[in-house]
Amino acid sequence: MFKHMLAAAVLAASLSAETVLAQSITIAIGSEPSTLDPQLRDDGGERQVNDNIYETLLARTPEGELVPSLAAEMPKQVDDLTWEFNLRQGVSFHNGEPFNADAVVYSVKRVIDPKNNSEQLAYFGTIAGAEKVDDDTVRITTTGPDPILPSRMYWMKMVAPKHAEEGDLAAQPAGTGPYRFVSWNRGADLTLEANPDHWDGAPEIDQVTYRFVTEPGTRLSGLMAGEFDVITNLLPEFTASVPKFAAVSGLETSVFVLGTDNEVTSDPRVREALNLAIDREAMAESLFLGYATVAKGHHVNPRAFGYNDQLQSYPYDPERAKALIEEAGATGKTIGVYGESGRWLKDREQIEAVAAYWREIGLAPEVHIEEFSQYLDTLMGDGPRPDAIFIANSNELLDADREASFIYHKDGPAASNSDAEMAEMIDKARVTTDTEARRSLYHDVFKKGHDLSYTVPLFNLHDIYGMSERMEWQPRVDAKLMVKEMSVTE
Repeated sequence: MFKHMLAAAVLAASLSAETVLAQSITIAIGSEPSTLDPQLRDDGGERQVNDNIYETLLARTPEGELVPSLAAEMPKQVDDLTWEFNLRQGVSFHNGEPFNADAVVYSVKRVIDPKNNSEQLAYFGTIAGAEKVDDDTVRITTTGPDPILPSRMYWMKMVAPKHAEEGDLAAQPAGTGPYRFVSWNRGADLTLEANPDHWDGAPEIDQVTYRFVTEPGTRLSGLMAGEFDVITNLLPEFTASVPKFAAVSGLETSVFVLGTDNEVTSDPRVREALNLAIDREAMAESLFLGYATVAKGHHVNPRAFGYNDQLQSYPYDPERAKALIEEAGATGKTIGVYGESGRWLKDREQIEAVAAYWREIGLAPEVHIEEFSQYLDTLMGDGPRPDAIFIANSNELLDADREASFIYHKDGPAASNSDAEMAEMIDKARVTTDTEARRSLYHDVFKKGHDLSYTVPLFNLHDIYGMSERMEWQPRVDAKLMVKEMSVTE
């Protein structure tokens, strides 16, 4: 009998070990977070981690519907400039601080404080402040009527006031989310563990480790070797080779932002030529194998309110492009082309292909592939604007204000121009509550941007993920890697 008991104990221990193993996963992402402060940078690598640590007043379902999160219910509009949120009670930050109205007021004021120079301000353009009604109620005020204020609160992560003031948010995050920070091995990996006290219940997966792997081929080989359970930006040509893959039509549009005040790119003839030089259909077929569509003349996601469906993609006309370059006296002129590698699907390939097209029409492009943190400084820093910088621009707000404020507004973090008239149009659209009037304003904004070639839009991208055989997960429309929505089988 003792032998049977011993065998049963060994079996139980074995099953327990397997269960623990099954509840730990490894995700390979294309860029290391530049910080773990959730309110300062517009960094996809940071979000891929922090979306699991921090939470927002409102959330989205995997299909994109806005739902309450740290708010107990959807907000009420008190007047044209005021929205009231009732907060979920009994929630605490990972460091023990209570989540309450004081935390919301602090979080709102911190992210919009000009001294913090947040790169996320394009998401929060109308927010003026917040005031506490009582411990469980807060009012958020705007500078003008804002029909998409609820969507903005889907983006703003709530931080613990004391920890933000006295701790190190950049390296030691503490949110209210389903996962808690464990460790960050700079340059290699970062580990989170499940929060057993999460208000919505403990998640199924106990531990997640993020590996920072820039090269898509290395991510693929790691998946095939069993090192990774999920990899981002799976190359389209390998979807049939991996154990599992999943793809969704994403929210990102690849685009080159042009420095319209720069010596060469200030000439609208040069900017038009940059667009006419590119065979987008050929690039879409050769690079993406059906997992991208050619952008229709602007960098707005087709699902976003304000998308101008009357615009057409720029035609491929290299002879006209070459003639425009000669007419502008720009033949042989250098154009700086900036980008990164590994963050977005086929990013380096898009950058290099476009630079080759521009070389064929008589320009002398100089390509600079930067480390991601440096790249963010180039894209959104205080230095001179590059002639052309690549970005896969996303729109989680599902509203054109995001793209317009971020790139087309002269004061936007990644501004392409100094066009005061366009900025006035964008400011007006942001606070217009009449739906059709607002839509018309955005159509005018994007038509002007198209006609003056303020940007070089490329593709509406799909999100493609490779997965291990044991992974069970359906990717979201907003590309968030929410580990609480994942599970594993053995």
